[in-house]
Amino acid sequence: MDVFERAVSFAVEAHGGVLRKSDGIPYILHPFEVAVIVGTITPDREVLASALLHDTVEDAGVTVEEIRERFGDRVARLVDSETEDKRRGVPKAETWRIRKEESLAELERSDDTGVKILWLADKLANMRSFFRLKEKYGPALWDQFNQKDPIQQRWYYESVAELTKELAPTAAWREYTELISTVFGGENNG
Repeated sequence: MDVFERAVSFAVEAHGGVLRKSDGIPYILHPFEVAVIVGTITPDREVLASALLHDTVEDAGVTVEEIRERFGDRVARLVDSETEDKRRGVPKAETWRIRKEESLAELERSDDTGVKILWLADKLANMRSFFRLKEKYGPALWDQFNQKDPIQQRWYYESVAELTKELAPTAAWREYTELISTVFGGENNG
């Protein structure tokens, strides 16, 4: 099996039985959606593998070193670029802004286009989910997240759009920025 096929098996096992908090669907569908989005931008098997693995360190108890051993240095770097320091033991709502600022700094520092593709795909999948949730719950959609302020959420997602603008020629980037406008509407940027 190549790196992508091994990542499919590993991600399914790592996320087995977990449901996504925002909508209750099997969590593994999110990494699969991210991989499909990545596949619309690049055939790079390492970026595709990292899409499947992008939440395993942050949410499934896998280490970056384990990713490196199983999938190589670049996949580990790609996954690590999307992994936040969750500051275990501190309420997530209290650390939300600093975690996002640190993550954005990581995105800004990267010179690997694969990092930008991975970030865009992950955040586009999130925006699609936000759109569905907004249709169902209206403004109350934010109540289920650590950051309940849509102005702060918009700041983060617009920052990602700015830092991935080299991907503006892609349909994924255009869909992403359109969904930002649709989901956040007239909310002022914070």
